[in-house]
Amino acid sequence: MRLATIRTATGTRAVRVEETDAVELGHADLGELFRRPDWRAEAAEAQGRRHPVGELDYAVPVTSPDKVICVGLNYRNHILEMGRELPTHPTLFAKYTGALIGAYDDITLPAVSSAVDWEAELGVVVGRPLRHASPEEAAAGIAGYTVVNDVTARDYQYRGAQWLQGKTFEATTPVGPWVVTPDGAPEHALSCAVDGEVVQRASTGDLVFGPADLLAYVSEIITLLPGDIIATGTPGGVGHARTPARYLTDGAVLTTTVAGVGECRNVCRSAK
Repeated sequence: MRLATIRTATGTRAVRVEETDAVELGHADLGELFRRPDWRAEAAEAQGRRHPVGELDYAVPVTSPDKVICVGLNYRNHILEMGRELPTHPTLFAKYTGALIGAYDDITLPAVSSAVDWEAELGVVVGRPLRHASPEEAAAGIAGYTVVNDVTARDYQYRGAQWLQGKTFEATTPVGPWVVTPDGAPEHALSCAVDGEVVQRASTGDLVFGPADLLAYVSEIITLLPGDIIATGTPGGVGHARTPARYLTDGAVLTTTVAGVGECRNVCRSAK
């Protein structure tokens, strides 16, 4: 199933996206849906108000997740090509929800940064509470997959040893357009394009720590709740690593694609 949260004249609504229509599920967003113990059956069987697919205005699938946890240094080939050893534990950081935007919303380029970069990622959305979960329990707790671009202000990221300040600028991180339940291929091709030029290309099969391992690891630290989002890391090809470095500019179109999951397409706009 493809599940999304859309904006309507009366507020956001969780929907099941079909070929021609999206069917309302009776909840304000997917976070509210995922807190229901029988959400899968409920989502599959709902027959609410319908909206033509061509008219949908996608919000962030989970409008207010309790946690947005991101992973760094998680693609084998990228790590090895940099001459580093593969990590033994995931590198984690976080975002605040104010950084998140919908799949087709404009990205706000921060006025204070001159080095805003792209990072295409597979996103994982939690579908049940997880605490001290095994990888098998974590896999069963995945609601589905989505598309994320961890847009990063590099000049702020590297002001100190902690990355948070470069990762959570307001209205910079597209997520969506929907969550695809995990009943398809376990590996997905991932790509990122700037103004139509492909700048990143990889397979999620190259992840050092896959979705289930990441959720199990995080659950050792804190309880994962339905609707929490995990961004699993980005492969090589980011602008900061190029010679010369390349960054996003006003009017640039950023397209982030995960095959079998979805695509985000966002125009970059300088902050007023």
